[in-house]
Amino acid sequence: MAIRVNPTRMELTRLKKRLKTAVKGHKLLKDKRDEMVRQFMLYIRRNRELRAEVEEALGRDMKRVAIASARMGDAAIGEALLSEAGGDVSVTVGERNIMGVTVPTFASQGGGQIADLPYSFAFTSAELDGAVLDLADLMPKLIELAQVEKTCSMLADEIEKTRRRVNALEHVMIPETQKAIKFITMKLEDNERSNVTRLMKVKDMILKEQQQARQQYTVQPNH
Repeated sequence: MAIRVNPTRMELTRLKKRLKTAVKGHKLLKDKRDEMVRQFMLYIRRNRELRAEVEEALGRDMKRVAIASARMGDAAIGEALLSEAGGDVSVTVGERNIMGVTVPTFASQGGGQIADLPYSFAFTSAELDGAVLDLADLMPKLIELAQVEKTCSMLADEIEKTRRRVNALEHVMIPETQKAIKFITMKLEDNERSNVTRLMKVKDMILKEQQQARQQYTVQPNH
């Protein structure tokens, strides 16, 4: 959409300031986008590493639980797991700023180790014990995975918003402002040329009138 402007010097000055601000903002937004993309790629790689580790560990533990279920029965496993946990896990939620994006941080306190299993060994299998211990060890990585995935999601949203702003400046606002400046400049130059032409014509008319007046002044005494 073309910018409608009045071809005046005041409007030209205003648009030049606007263009300068837009170019500067475009550069800053591109730098911000590039740095956010770099940070995003680091978090994506970490997310893949954590997810691979977590999925592998969970798959291994699910196999142990399946073996324990075959040996003990689902009811016995459910009764054992309903016992009070041997260690509580608390998560401290904080914030971190990444290129203007406030992302959450999760810090786990407790968990990761269980001194005593929360049930008796008499009626449970070794597979269930190993699965419970492994899941307790896996808890810090699960919390970190949640933090990393949330950070990736928020960075992706902000990168998309910044990309749209950069494109709007680069392909719409800056070109349209440049066109408006060019239009006003050409219009002012045309007006200036027209004024010069009119002044030259007025000067010629004045010179002709002066010449005619001199001629009449020199002719009259002869009569």
